[in-house]
Amino acid sequence: MFTLGTELGNELFFITFFPFLMWNVDAYVSRRVLYVWTWVMYLGQCTKDVIRWPRPASPPVVKVEMFYNSEYSMPSTHAMSGTAVPIALFLMSHERWEYPWGLGFCLALTWCILVCISRIYMGMHSVLDVIVGFLFSLLILLVILPLLDQIDSFNQTCRYAPLIIISSHLALALFSFTLDTWSTSRGDTAQVLGTGAGVALASHANYMQGVNPDHLAAALPLVMPALGVGLAARALVRFVLGVVVLLATRSVMKALVIPLACWVSGIPGGDVRKARQNMKVELPYRYVVYGTVGFMSLYLVPQVFVLLGLS
Repeated sequence: MFTLGTELGNELFFITFFPFLMWNVDAYVSRRVLYVWTWVMYLGQCTKDVIRWPRPASPPVVKVEMFYNSEYSMPSTHAMSGTAVPIALFLMSHERWEYPWGLGFCLALTWCILVCISRIYMGMHSVLDVIVGFLFSLLILLVILPLLDQIDSFNQTCRYAPLIIISSHLALALFSFTLDTWSTSRGDTAQVLGTGAGVALASHANYMQGVNPDHLAAALPLVMPALGVGLAARALVRFVLGVVVLLATRSVMKALVIPLACWVSGIPGGDVRKARQNMKVELPYRYVVYGTVGFMSLYLVPQVFVLLGLS
């Protein structure tokens, strides 16, 4: 149960969750929730590197999970994403889809509680870390949710949006890399910002080219289709095909960007693991690779579905 709770706040879960939501449920809601996730994760990771509180000591705490042990503790970014994403998803989807309010609220609350409690159980955070992460994410939601219409409209319609999106996200990543020495949080921050930038660029390209349109306001509220074998099979095919495209994109871009970054920066590329710990390699690798993946997920993959009759 607590392992599931931890996974609901991990990057791997969101790498699969957002595309599934995008391709099979509602791309409009997916990209907006992803914008929220980007800001929540960025602010959370930067706050960690500013406060620099260590993880709970072991012993007395028994650490069940060790992957994020090199990061700082305050606030819990798992608690932040595990609070912001389900709440934002519930609030945005209930405006567009017909389903019981109580069901959506209970699912969002369960998601949030599972993630928050799991971080304490796993020995990765104190109760204070989790409480601060929970409250910090609520504060961010209060600020960003009223601005989402303006953010989304700017990303889609402003002629200078691509330049501003790329430069602003890159500047934020550069700032985060100056806060502390190497840890897994640096790469995760650049990865999150790259994904957010890629999706924002794809939203602009879709709007300007008139492809992959959102549902018209006249069609709202949307009604959940009847679940059946055919619908489930179609969703599974879309998801598997889309993931294959994204994995192929990631592999190709990784093979291109890392050697190029090493060559440009004059860093030996023989030991890729060591080279990636240098900002001049890790920042372009994470930002460019996952920016491309984010762009493909919202722009190219849906067009592939149209060509194959899977839309």
